[in-house]
Amino acid sequence: MKSLLVTGGAGFIGSNFVRHWRRSFPGDRILVLDLLTYAGNLANLAGVPDVGFVRGDIADAALVSSLIDEHAIGTIVNFAAETHVDRSISSPQSFLHSNILGTHTLLECARAAWADALEGTRRFHQVSTDEVFGSLGIDDPAFHEGTPFAPNSPYSASKASADHLVRAYHQTYGLPATISHCSNNYGPYQFPEKLIPLFVINALKGRPLPIYGDGLNVRDWLFVDDHCRGIELILTGGRAGESYCIGGGCALPNMQIVDTLCATIDALFARDPGLAARYPDAPAAQGRPTASLRRFVPDRLGHDRRYEIDDAKIRRELSYAPVHDFRWDFATTVRWFVDHPEWWQGIAVAADARPETPAHATMG
Repeated sequence: MKSLLVTGGAGFIGSNFVRHWRRSFPGDRILVLDLLTYAGNLANLAGVPDVGFVRGDIADAALVSSLIDEHAIGTIVNFAAETHVDRSISSPQSFLHSNILGTHTLLECARAAWADALEGTRRFHQVSTDEVFGSLGIDDPAFHEGTPFAPNSPYSASKASADHLVRAYHQTYGLPATISHCSNNYGPYQFPEKLIPLFVINALKGRPLPIYGDGLNVRDWLFVDDHCRGIELILTGGRAGESYCIGGGCALPNMQIVDTLCATIDALFARDPGLAARYPDAPAAQGRPTASLRRFVPDRLGHDRRYEIDDAKIRRELSYAPVHDFRWDFATTVRWFVDHPEWWQGIAVAADARPETPAHATMG
């Protein structure tokens, strides 16, 4: 039986990880630490049994230390982070606080608490991103664990800084730490600033679908459950001091994602006439194609052109492979947001109200 501290566990990927771990290890103790800023939502954990929750900042050393001691925490999985690139461009300070100072605080508290722990009984896992590697050209090989860091936004620079700290704490102090770099996630509970939920909600409300630049930026899409399973494999079998890239094996241009999303919504409305009454402002409710909402907008500053993950290492060492099919799980994700307006209605209003992140200029 393990005792896990899951920081940022009320966010999108963190809450899906909590659900995944509870299913896989029903006897383990799980404590979530989350500040519940704009992207944290306790509703994401609804229905998950036996999960403790503390509202707080990962940069609060006294709080983190007390939680590790009081709950005999042996595993820390750090999802807590500011993640939205547009927000980092307009307001980078909060990214430095959460992503760098917060990670450093967790590392220091773990090092102090685990100084006398038996070898192999503790693990600190840092959840990172492929964005730390920068941007790929059309013919460049995919990112792998040895790709040099070359972050192009304050967000990715803050995550790269945190990753360097995690590695340094392993090398210098022997802290048993691992790092994972994932590609673009999609799935239920994703905050409505990101491409898929934002565009589904905008389509249901008859709002424009803003496409940055020419729409040909390529991302590797990873279903969130596959990501969570990859982290589980790293926690249970990964080598301390190592980093692992977790990919979805589905690199697609943004325009293809948008066109697929539009076609999926049109098909849903065609099969379910009741949706027209629920979402009368949607073009699909009025007999028009959802694609009529597409709009091209000026490109994001420093917009990375292509991300793609080479996940050969985690496949070889830990027998990882994505099991979810993009066509099926993309459609079920779209349907999840269509079927759960009670989850996103209040969130979407809050996101629209933030001038630094206008909903009509966000690509995620």
